[in-house]
Amino acid sequence: MASTRRNTTRRMTVSQALVEFLAHQWTVDGDIRERTVPGMFGIFGHGNVAGIGQALKQYNVEAPDLMPYYQARNEQAMVHQAVGYARMHRRRGTYAAAASVGPGAANMLTGAALATTNRMPALLLPSDTFATRVADPVLQQLEQPWDIGLTVNDAFRPLSRFFDRVQRPEQLFSIALAAMRVLTDPAETGAVTIALPEDVQAEALDVPVEFLQDREWHLRRPLPERGPLARAVAAIRGAKKPFLVAGGGVLYSSAEEQLRALVEATGIPVGTSQAGGGVLAWDHPQNLGGVGATGTLAANRLAAEADVIIGIGTRYSDFTTASRTAFQNPEVVFVNINVASFDAYKHGSQLPVVADAREAIIALQSELAGFRVDAGYAERVAREKAQWDASVDEAFAPSGSELPGQPEIIGAVQSSSAPEDVIVQAAGSLPGDLHKLWRVRDPLGYHVEYAFSCMGYEIAGGLGAKRGLVADGDERDVIVMVGDGSYLMLNTELVTAVAEGIKLIVVLIQNHGYASIGHLSETVGTQRFGTKYREYDPRARNFQGDALLPVDLAMNARSYGLDVVEISAGASAIAELRAAVAAAKASTRATVIHIQSDPLVYAPDGEGWWDVPVAEVSTDAITRGARREYERLRKNQRPLVGGAAL
Repeated sequence: MASTRRNTTRRMTVSQALVEFLAHQWTVDGDIRERTVPGMFGIFGHGNVAGIGQALKQYNVEAPDLMPYYQARNEQAMVHQAVGYARMHRRRGTYAAAASVGPGAANMLTGAALATTNRMPALLLPSDTFATRVADPVLQQLEQPWDIGLTVNDAFRPLSRFFDRVQRPEQLFSIALAAMRVLTDPAETGAVTIALPEDVQAEALDVPVEFLQDREWHLRRPLPERGPLARAVAAIRGAKKPFLVAGGGVLYSSAEEQLRALVEATGIPVGTSQAGGGVLAWDHPQNLGGVGATGTLAANRLAAEADVIIGIGTRYSDFTTASRTAFQNPEVVFVNINVASFDAYKHGSQLPVVADAREAIIALQSELAGFRVDAGYAERVAREKAQWDASVDEAFAPSGSELPGQPEIIGAVQSSSAPEDVIVQAAGSLPGDLHKLWRVRDPLGYHVEYAFSCMGYEIAGGLGAKRGLVADGDERDVIVMVGDGSYLMLNTELVTAVAEGIKLIVVLIQNHGYASIGHLSETVGTQRFGTKYREYDPRARNFQGDALLPVDLAMNARSYGLDVVEISAGASAIAELRAAVAAAKASTRATVIHIQSDPLVYAPDGEGWWDVPVAEVSTDAITRGARREYERLRKNQRPLVGGAAL
């Protein structure tokens, strides 16, 4: 008798099954439902062209919308684009990035570290050498005599929040499901790596149809437990000078409206980490701007005196804590609210609240009904904010100098941008200046990758951010600000923007060196050694001379097919920059605006400190002086192993 049972499996390769599986994964966050992995980047080599490459080509013909494929020019940049996309989607979605064996996979290591450090989801699919070892050693295979099974991809283990290798086709099911769990978990997310041996990619197996059906991953939004919440509320109610540090977790939880309501009801001032930029509009009375090593004078002065620090969604990096010098009150107590217990327990807090940021803020507002800071403290907050805002106005004012300083340039870009535009940055002196000076006017308007602070992130990350906006039908502009040092690290994704017709505005600031480290070097006694872009002086055997390199970065950008605007040095440079940004916004094409700057013009001081140890002994008098100053400042450093329990 013939069976009437429906066919419950499909014969597919591992790559085909993985691609189709990913196409049916959905993230659900309240009323929002979107594809977890809406597309895949890929650079093909012998390790994946017949596996993942074949699957993507097959679906491109048979079902083009199933898993759209996008080219990239560098494997590291693929991961950066995934992170930029994830930031705009508040970690609900990201891209997959497929690379070939050996150097292609190794090129994604930096991207993996960046994603994990930033707590941002990114799905990495590096190809691996033959699982069968039938042809060992294959082209681009790493060999270690003490561990023949070791491959380049094992380097992803310490950089990933999840790592596994599909050694057998049957392992795909459990590995793929486990990977998705981590990718969509707010407390665990980061780089998720599935290593795919090149032979296994092409092997066939019978795939249950259930594996290929739509699957929803509901983001966990845990409520605060009653006990920890009650203790946190008691601490805040007893505070005379509470101060709130808002991190990226507030944005990823879509809690900016709840935060605004809380601080308006209580009068508690707010300082933001780099990831928290945008949680409040810059001109909100409670927003004192960035806090920490690159923070504003207003935020840092209030943070130094605070008796209760309420950290929400922050990982408390050394820049946020000013290397543990920001919080000087000897009786300071930390109330740490974070979805990840790892972060909630930092600084030895005895008042951790492991919960979703939005849910915790809602609970706090309810429990703090009737509480408000006293009039004297409120007046102090308003006074410090007004004074800092005036300092920023002064820093933005055009100087008329031959070469404008970076603060003037930031001010010009700010004045020509729209309130909803997104600024993207990552490394060098720009993150610190933007943290102090950029007046954020939209929750998604500030994306400075400053957890890994990866040079070369800016253009690729900006492109990913623009993809994320376009996916939501959002036409706002993405403005990438990048120095020449970071531009030279990784600029080739400009070709990707041209190839796909993606509009991106890049403001390229050329100061002929590494401005940030150059400035730092003067405080640690190395006097800008190795930080200038100069011709090599064979007599002095260094690069410290006056002969600038004849590198034409504007011509480089123009060679990629972009529109390029060159701002001439002179008193009118700032006015020309404003006009150039306005014109770029009116255009439909990607534009690079090139301007030269004076690297010795700095943003206003915010009284923040960063612990960079200075040589303890030296024959150099300048270094010895720097060491004495370092030891003086280090006396303000505190262990922060826990405030008194209440």
